[in-house]
Amino acid sequence: MEQTAVKKNRIDWVMVGTALMLVIFGLVMIYSASSYEAQIKYSSATLFVRKQLISTAVGVVGMILAAVIPYRFWKSKVSYIIYVATVAATFLVLTRLGIDVNGARRWIDLNVITLQPAEFLKVGVILCEAALIYRNRNKLGSLKGFAYTVAPSILAAAIVALVTKDLGTAIVIFVIGIVMIALVAPKKKYIGYLIAFVLAAGVILILIQPYRMVRIKAWLKPAAYADKESYQPLQALYAIASGGFFGKGLGKSTQKLGFIPESENDMIFSIICEELGVFGGLCLIALIGLLLWRIWLMYKNTDDIFGKLVIAGIMAHIGFQTFLNIGVVSSLLPNTGVPLPFISYGGSSIMALLVELGLVISVARGRGTEEKAAKKPKKPVLREDKSRGVIYYQ
Repeated sequence: MEQTAVKKNRIDWVMVGTALMLVIFGLVMIYSASSYEAQIKYSSATLFVRKQLISTAVGVVGMILAAVIPYRFWKSKVSYIIYVATVAATFLVLTRLGIDVNGARRWIDLNVITLQPAEFLKVGVILCEAALIYRNRNKLGSLKGFAYTVAPSILAAAIVALVTKDLGTAIVIFVIGIVMIALVAPKKKYIGYLIAFVLAAGVILILIQPYRMVRIKAWLKPAAYADKESYQPLQALYAIASGGFFGKGLGKSTQKLGFIPESENDMIFSIICEELGVFGGLCLIALIGLLLWRIWLMYKNTDDIFGKLVIAGIMAHIGFQTFLNIGVVSSLLPNTGVPLPFISYGGSSIMALLVELGLVISVARGRGTEEKAAKKPKKPVLREDKSRGVIYYQ
């Protein structure tokens, strides 16, 4: 019944409404989590939420543009150009435009706005992989064809890990590519080989960068690193525990008062649980789950392979990154530094996510056009059967 409703409406307004609720809730929580720090440091309690609001407005424009452009447009070489452009933009962090934030060089300063290119690279990877897999889907049975098709994801993940030293985002990009290619790859053993290779590369990367090994040790033995590496994760756990089931009330967090540094970023889920309780955290997870489910319905109702691949990549991005963020905040996973989709402070993240939702809408609209064309009756054609000496319509 739900699938029929999605077909008839083309645009799934439940999905759009759910995304809108997530964005609004994110703005509310960014203000709640950042107002104290913003007032102390910058004498403006609304500084961060105003910046996020501007980025959201830009993202909405991007979403509308992505929604109205027919998604088949991205089947062409344009998707490769976008991929190359976003990869090139990632290297800009090494130039004079790059800025350091807490020892990490992942952003570029354009005076008017500060951007994190790796967030847009996720969109570039989704479009490029969808186009490449679509064009080479009959060659994925060979190792050469498989390697050629998955190369953009591996290359992008490696660049992000080595250039920006953002292993969390690199993992997300890799998972996006793996999920997309797994849908059509006839030989799953190649995927197993690839995962084993990447895991080995990840271990080597951790070993040659000592600070990553320290993070692993801090995750395994947080009490031994409570004053430094484990400080933020432990404070996040204190926030979750102190909130109880129903929380202290919106705006009444104490952990945001300097105990959790930059609590509006990756650790915002802990502030949500402190103020709104575990119940509030579960409601947020359910809301993100509803969004993913509605996107899944569109995936199931789309026959075009390219469209399905685009939607699958977007689902992998939102779903896996949510899992990764909440896993880190709850100390189930080592600290990776990825934002909570739609909720964490970050202009580049919200803009990229809204553009991705625009792509989902575009696929849904294009699918509706296909269905309408398929149902349109064909005009009768006048034909002649000389053997029987008759003329008839077919």
